Amino acid sequence: QVQLVESGGGMVQAGGSLRLSCAASGRPFSRYAMGWFRQAPGKEREFVAGITSWTGGQTAYGVSVKGRFTISRDNAKNTVYLQMNSLKPEDTAVYYCATSREGSTWDPFLPSEVPSEYGYWGQGTRVTISS
Repeated sequence: QVQLVESGGGMVQAGGSLRLSCAASGRPFSRYAMGWFRQAPGKEREFVAGITSWTGGQTAYGVSVKGRFTISRDNAKNTVYLQMNSLKPEDTAVYYCATSREGSTWDPFLPSEVPSEYGYWGQGTRVTISS
């Protein structure tokens, strides 16, 4: 059974930084792509960042976070990270970690930005940015 557990959320002031972590278990972590999505109240789930399997040679970012957020993975720790810098109030949301389905054809070429392409999700961690 695949499980994803996010941590690291909280409340910070605008301009600050946070690092989210997502610990995975239940299948060989390194073989699957990972992604971060977020959902603010009243809005659809939004792609934040993705990283391909194995060494994570390919990454992708949502337009609103590009240049401020960095996704990385540590296969030895079965963990994916999201470093968030220069945070803005509009980054306030619940952040979800997700991992690709078995047999995903887009991995390892480019991370998918489509939520339905990810088969397993964490419970989310809340991030609140105050102005």
